[in-house]
Amino acid sequence: MSTLPIRLFGDPVLNEMTTDYDNIDGAVAALADTMIETMYAAPGVGLAANQIGVQKRLFVYDQGEGDGPQVIVNARIVESDGEWTYEEGCLSVPGLSWEITRPNQIHLVGLDLHGNEISIEADEFEGRIFQHEMDHLDGILLVERLNEDQRKKAKKLLRARAASLPAADPDGFARLLGN
Repeated sequence: MSTLPIRLFGDPVLNEMTTDYDNIDGAVAALADTMIETMYAAPGVGLAANQIGVQKRLFVYDQGEGDGPQVIVNARIVESDGEWTYEEGCLSVPGLSWEITRPNQIHLVGLDLHGNEISIEADEFEGRIFQHEMDHLDGILLVERLNEDQRKKAKKLLRARAASLPAADPDGFARLLGN
């Protein structure tokens, strides 16, 4: 099996809305297999298709509770409730994480690789994974979930990192981000 490069902050594909699959076939299953390998190699707990440059509504995840990797196609969150703050990172913003507040409970619907409908009620960590991957599919990157001051500092750091300037020194992350 092979892995694919993960798109990083600054890549415009990460800010574009993905489109639904009309037909789930062997090519979709093969893509999902490659995405799972890429997610594990990163390492991460979730990966959206646009993070590898595919503008389709597909994500994979493995919350690490023994169920193994899962694939959800054409996902939508139809309900959410509560509030939960948790430290959250992103494979497209490697090495950084922030406390992010999201709904605690969600109801997600979508399709599996056989075209069967999926309906999952999730909370806490699993719900957070779903919300994070759904943000990707909607063209929203984690830094957009930060407050205005944090977002400005994060974007400054990420631009410096992309340009390989001295401010990209990992030892300066916490200080620059105000953590």
